[in-house]
Amino acid sequence: MAIQSSVMARLTQYMFQVQSTELPLPVVQKAKHHILDTLAATVSGSQLKPGRLAIAYAKQQGGPPEAQVVASRIRVSAVNAALANGMLAHSDETDDSHSSGGIHPGCAIVPAALAMAERENSSGKDFLRAVVLGYDMGCRTTKALGGRMALRARNHLPFSISGTMGCTAAAGSLAGLKREQLPHLLSFGAQQASGIMTYARDTEHIEKAFIFGGMPARNGVTAATMVQSGFTGLTDVFSGDGNFLIAYSETPLPEELTAELGSRYEVMGSSIKKYCVGFPIQLPLEGLMLIMREHHIRAEDVEQVVARLEGAGAHTVNNREMPDINLQHLFAITLLDGDLSFEAAHSFERMKDPRVLEVKARINLVPEPEVARVPPLRHSVVEVTTKDGRRLQKRVTTFRGNEDNPLSTEEVEKKAWDLLEPVLGTQRSRQLIDAVGRLETLPSIRELLRLLVA
Repeated sequence: MAIQSSVMARLTQYMFQVQSTELPLPVVQKAKHHILDTLAATVSGSQLKPGRLAIAYAKQQGGPPEAQVVASRIRVSAVNAALANGMLAHSDETDDSHSSGGIHPGCAIVPAALAMAERENSSGKDFLRAVVLGYDMGCRTTKALGGRMALRARNHLPFSISGTMGCTAAAGSLAGLKREQLPHLLSFGAQQASGIMTYARDTEHIEKAFIFGGMPARNGVTAATMVQSGFTGLTDVFSGDGNFLIAYSETPLPEELTAELGSRYEVMGSSIKKYCVGFPIQLPLEGLMLIMREHHIRAEDVEQVVARLEGAGAHTVNNREMPDINLQHLFAITLLDGDLSFEAAHSFERMKDPRVLEVKARINLVPEPEVARVPPLRHSVVEVTTKDGRRLQKRVTTFRGNEDNPLSTEEVEKKAWDLLEPVLGTQRSRQLIDAVGRLETLPSIRELLRLLVA
């Protein structure tokens, strides 16, 4: 083997050992939360346009019946199943996120690991370990490239670039590769890593579902199966002339790839959305909910609402064409309904409802650079003026489900149930939730996949 950097040597050694390493119990529990949350997003996404298109495409592409397309009776190649299930998982804004990693890890990493685990008939424990490794690799890749804002400033998309590397590690760890094959695996993953920041112009969430979920999942399984088939490549894609890191960053930090590896698990810093809406809406929505609960107000009581949010987040959710990332629309729905359900957040019909439009006209989103400069860096201010003259304000610095305010097992299961039951029915939804809860005891991941057929 050619000479490798210390980073590559340490990283591949860790990847080789991961399937025989016992994870700390809190990491196991958190990982199961994110797996369940992603599976629920995948099932619910099967009913949305990006998901329906992905299922039809996977059926058309076919291949050997290695892996299940979720919420269907279609079995295709592992590569095609990973692509389809990744698109299902990000058919809307239901899936998880990682702030410092700058990615939506679950929608890509879980489908990649699921397809490879089914192909290889891996155990639930091995699948779980692979998912945790994928989160570690994906989130560390963003940090090694200078952080999500540095990538975005150069029009690079961290979701798909770092997502591909996370999926490559996850799928590769289940492929039974030898230690000396792992550098080739990472090289084939790196060669496929791509993505640009045009996704915000996608008004149907179809291209976004592909570049956030489907493409990275497909890339990772492709890299794993190619190397498994004997493909060889570069032995250190992270160093030397023209390497992966300098391709995407002017000032890369290669040591971030292995920083605290084995003691800092990135899944622990990941967030699960309580509400199935765009991430920048989580904080202001929490503020509105708190004001509504504390002061017992509804739409008929409100004269005006002002939500203050940092500029980039405000731009993402300002009067967008899709209901689940339109802050003004979602605020109006919440004020009218007293809460926000998955169905309400995804109803295009209600975007035309005269009653909703009348309330929406009273809601203003104000992008303010100062919000990003005042500690903590991520916060939102919601101000409600009532018809009787009261001025109610809530400054929110976290939301339920954020990394510093995680959902309980009961809360994760409740969200999953609401998404699973309409598609899978009562009995199989309960069986699936129970199976994920004892995931590390399953002798074969195929036991889990049987519950995901619709």
